[in-house]
Amino acid sequence: MVELDVKIGAGDLYDYMLMHTYSSFSGLFGSLVGALLVVLAAYTGQWIFVIAGAVLLFYLPWTLFIKSRQQVLTNPVFKQPLHYMLDEQGLHISQGEVTSAIGWEDMVKAVSTGRSIILYTSRVNATIFPRKQMGDQTAAVIEMISIHMPPKKVKIRT
Repeated sequence: MVELDVKIGAGDLYDYMLMHTYSSFSGLFGSLVGALLVVLAAYTGQWIFVIAGAVLLFYLPWTLFIKSRQQVLTNPVFKQPLHYMLDEQGLHISQGEVTSAIGWEDMVKAVSTGRSIILYTSRVNATIFPRKQMGDQTAAVIEMISIHMPPKKVKIRT
């Protein structure tokens, strides 16, 4: 069993949003089209392509940045730390009087970024474990996830 308390900050949420967005087809496609427009501008000398490419490349990260800041400031879930407990049955989350549990069999996937371990509880919802806040429990969290989830669902780099 592993227990830890985590307070999600705007940077943690932004890291999750970037990873989630750019691992999807639409995020990758938008970046590819933006880059191609910039390259096309270099070949043709048409500045409109540079502008269009820059908009495609920078609009999405900027809006995700703003959205992560707004959510942390306005959503009450981010005001207090969340208490996580990972055990043989799954993930137990509590904050104040509210408690929920999700079984390992219901987890969609587990991934990592340089900043976080992300445990997807649905296609769009996830639990974020910031590496800085896990400290020496990082290895125990990764081990617990790796033991209880099928290997094809776990893509965590240490």
